[in-house]
Amino acid sequence: MRYLTFSDLQKKLGGRGRTTIYRDVELGRLPKPVKIGGRLYWAETDIDAAIAAHAA
Repeated sequence: MRYLTFSDLQKKLGGRGRTTIYRDVELGRLPKPVKIGGRLYWAETDIDAAIAAHAA
């Protein structure tokens, strides 16, 4: 499983802003991040599934 950093996530989502990404997490459009150490990461498979669900 590959984890995405915030900047990786922004690139994957087409350059979305920080506020928009966190709003999407709060609204359930994107999965919640996992905290590893002091940083947040998103599972790439979960992000891909969220993108596919909203594209349909």
